[in-house]
Amino acid sequence: MSLSETFRSPSPAASGPRRGVTPPLSVAPMMDRTDRHFRAFLRCITRRTLLYTEMITTGAVIHGDRDHLLAFSPVERPLALQLGGDDPAALAECATIAWERGFDEVNLNVGCPSDRVQKGRFGACLMAEPAVVAEAVAAMRAAVPLPVTVKHRIGIDELDRFDDMARFVETVAAAGCDRFSVHARKAWLSGLSPKQNREVPPLRHADVYRLKQRFPHLDVEINGGIRDLAEVRRHLEHVDGVMIGRAAYEDPYLFAAADRDLFDPAAPVPSRRRVVAAWVPYAEAQVAAGVPLHRVVHPTLGLFAGRPGARAWRRHLSETAHRPNATPGLFLDALAQVPPHVADEHPQPPPPDPRDP
Repeated sequence: MSLSETFRSPSPAASGPRRGVTPPLSVAPMMDRTDRHFRAFLRCITRRTLLYTEMITTGAVIHGDRDHLLAFSPVERPLALQLGGDDPAALAECATIAWERGFDEVNLNVGCPSDRVQKGRFGACLMAEPAVVAEAVAAMRAAVPLPVTVKHRIGIDELDRFDDMARFVETVAAAGCDRFSVHARKAWLSGLSPKQNREVPPLRHADVYRLKQRFPHLDVEINGGIRDLAEVRRHLEHVDGVMIGRAAYEDPYLFAAADRDLFDPAAPVPSRRRVVAAWVPYAEAQVAAGVPLHRVVHPTLGLFAGRPGARAWRRHLSETAHRPNATPGLFLDALAQVPPHVADEHPQPPPPDPRDP
């Protein structure tokens, strides 16, 4: 079974994001996580969820090895390119490159608080300069027909009142931003590491709901601390879309029912066994092309998270992948160590909403 044959849902390329349309579910851009192998693995589980690249700076796109940095396979679509930068001309050039290479959306990072990003004058520090973000969005919108979106925090440092965020959004919306993906934690630009900024500031989901209430005509997506589809459905009662971050890497199978529950009731729901069967040919092709085996092993370690056999699955993959004679057949060997009923189980449909007639 090839990866492209995994599901018989409509082609993601034919149903990718359009301006003014927010997918109900996406996977957050994550450095050292959402590379092309992880994205391809997720496509064995969900065909409709919007995926993102890792953040790539405008300088890297313009001057770097584009064939390496921007490489993806068609099965990964719908796929958004997340850019880091603050220069409107450079961002417009990168948006054009993204369009020419087949990406479905361009997203501007206004949420990363790392020192390196701040030194480049982009990321979360741009929340203090909404006019700069608006100019960047306007330039990208003028350059390409793709959706141009912004991922930002609810605030930074002392600029963290709801009204501060509302002013930022109002200014950027006037430039034509297609969607605001809001990480529901503020960021401290000094004193906390990027990891701490994902955990220490308290979540304020209610502020994101309030943002949608203040601007009902804007598309608002919520991000931060969301770990399963039940939570996704609850958030969708208040906002247009939900973005899942770290939980996607820790438990990728949480997306198994996403296509059915959020996009198309007739969409197939794969078992974990079927996911593995779809993944092996991809792993074989990548290894044959020179990709180290451990690179295609790492995205799969959480496939059985929380289920019997998870430890045996992880142990076999981790201990075997670096052996000189290891092959992609190790996935099937690891699967044999998982109880069959776990490998073959499917997520159940959500309970009916008692409010439905």
